[in-house]
Amino acid sequence: MPDSFDEDEFDPLDPDGEIDDTPTIACTRCGREWDLGYELDDLGIGNQAIEQFALDHKRHTGHYPDGVAPWLADCRNCPEGVERLSDEAARRWARTHARHTRHEVDVGRANEEESSIVDAPEE
Repeated sequence: MPDSFDEDEFDPLDPDGEIDDTPTIACTRCGREWDLGYELDDLGIGNQAIEQFALDHKRHTGHYPDGVAPWLADCRNCPEGVERLSDEAARRWARTHARHTRHEVDVGRANEEESSIVDAPEE
């Protein structure tokens, strides 16, 4: 790191400047930190980069990185259930399962004790 700042060498509007604002994500269980340049630049998934990295990390290591707690939807009547990274995705699965099976489904965050119940719709 340079000891002094030279105004003549720094242009804040220069797209080739040395500012690196690539988001990072860490996992204390793995003892590592990753930048999401691959997800942003090579895969081109933009706003979904953190979610995609978290899903890939879970798939390959069996756990989520730091700060990621999935939403769980667990059927009260059968062994079916899912993990989703968004509340709406977990609730959508729960509504669909309840509609097709008429089972009650618990939906809640993995690191919280509170959950809600999704019932089959009245027909």
